[in-house]
Formats: sequence, C-alpha cells, structure tokens
Amino acid sequence: MSITLCRCDSGKPFARCCGPFLAGQEQARTPKQLMRSRYTAYALGGHGDYLIRTWHPSTLGPVTADSLDDASLQWTGLEILDDDQKGDRGRVDFKATYVDAEGRTHIHHEHSAFLRVQGRWLYLDGKMRDVITDQGSSA
Repeated sequence: MSITLCRCDSGKPFARCCGPFLAGQEQARTPKQLMRSRYTAYALGGHGDYLIRTWHPSTLGPVTADSLDDASLQWTGLEILDDDQKGDRGRVDFKATYVDAEGRTHIHHEHSAFLRVQGRWLYLDGKMRDVITDQGSSA
C-alpha cells in the first residue's frame, strides 16, 4: 500500500495533514496550517469552495469556486520562510513554485495575513511578488 504525501511539502501523509481540512472534517489550528491547506487546495484543484470558506469575507471580493481553480497552473513546491501568531492575528511568509501554461517556472512569494474569527482562522490578505525564474524551452 502506498502512502500519498501531502502536496504542502510537510512530508506527512495527505490523510493526516491537509486532507481533513479540505474534507471539512477539521479546522486549521494555526495560520501556518491554514496556509499549507490553502496551498494544497490550489495544487490539487477542485477545492475552490474550501478557498472561499477560509477567506475572510471583507477581502474575498467577487470570486467563485470555479474562478479559483486554474487548471493551467501546475503547483510544484512550497517553502515556508517564516510564520508568527499573536493572539487572533497571524502571518506566514512563503514561496510557492508553479509552472504556467507556457512552461515558465514562477515563484509566488507572499507575506500572508490571517485573522481568527470565532475560533476559525481565515486568510485576510497578502502582499506578493511573482518572480519568473525560468523562461521555459524555446522552440
């Protein structure tokens, strides 16, 4: 029997890492757990509803679950650079690597802010910088 590792690069099995969060069986206990599970939702695709449920309504904007599932991106790695939590506020600094439809590799570097509302952590917003690291192969 093979164990599927979680896409968040924690090294843990999906079923014991982000899987229960995406399935609605558990809620993230820290901003870092929520960030990892949100990355996994993007990486797996088909979890736009989870992304909306874990996004603070004041910053969500006019999105749909389908609009958050971009099948043209292949998410390939996550690196947590730093995280911090003070009371009901938290932040996570991370880099997520992905390949776009043209084969270019990007690094999505974001400083994310989180807020705990009635015991639930929610993504509030992020300051990001997208850096293209590879132009892909030329034909």
